[in-house]
Amino acid sequence: MPKVTIIGITGIPMINKNDDLGEIVCKAAQRQGTPIEDRDIVVIAQKIVSKSEGRVVALKNVQPSEYAKTMSRWSKKSAQLIELILRESKSIVRMVNGHLITETRQGWTCANSGIDVSNVSGGSYATLLPEDSDGSAHRIRKRIKSLTDKSVAIIISDTFGRPLRDGHIDVAIGSSGIDPLLDLRGEKDLFGYTLRVKKTAIVDELASATELVIGQAREKIPVAIVRGYSYRPSETAKSTALLRPKEKELFL
Repeated sequence: MPKVTIIGITGIPMINKNDDLGEIVCKAAQRQGTPIEDRDIVVIAQKIVSKSEGRVVALKNVQPSEYAKTMSRWSKKSAQLIELILRESKSIVRMVNGHLITETRQGWTCANSGIDVSNVSGGSYATLLPEDSDGSAHRIRKRIKSLTDKSVAIIISDTFGRPLRDGHIDVAIGSSGIDPLLDLRGEKDLFGYTLRVKKTAIVDELASATELVIGQAREKIPVAIVRGYSYRPSETAKSTALLRPKEKELFL
């Protein structure tokens, strides 16, 4: 009978710059009696990846532009936070009712360039998205392999809103060792119909599933293992394969 298990990893300390996330995850998993196994999928909350890479900024040290100050009055956000949002964006996608939707320098479309002030320092610091989340995932995967001799996949997850639907879900903003998309186009359904548009965002589904364990208390359980899911390994595929070409975008 098919079964997938999600295991939250507890006992991970507060993460600081240059911390070895691969080693920390392996040791915490071992301590709680669920050591890393072959073909595990390790899902890591973006925030601790950003912290380990020094992607944390003291807002008091940010010098806002005049444009950021103007947008601050419109959005009711601090001018320093607005300045960071602008710096981390390629473009502004929407500005409405105080909300700022941007395309990040990494290519993701999300609120506030993915910048967050929660679970950092009470509001005086902000975390930025990793410069290259796929690269981060690759390095962590290789480190786990070197420590355990186990072949795993890594997903870096973050919480995004969705167009036309209320509520937030976790999605993948980085991955390594796994094909992010399951393309079923050309296959037959139960009645022999040839599928034309069936393409499943596997890494998003896995990220969202682990959010049920990780939840919003990300500093307490910032990592989860997905065990038992049969995925397609890949040495080259990246999460950026999920980015829809602008000419095919329906909502922007």
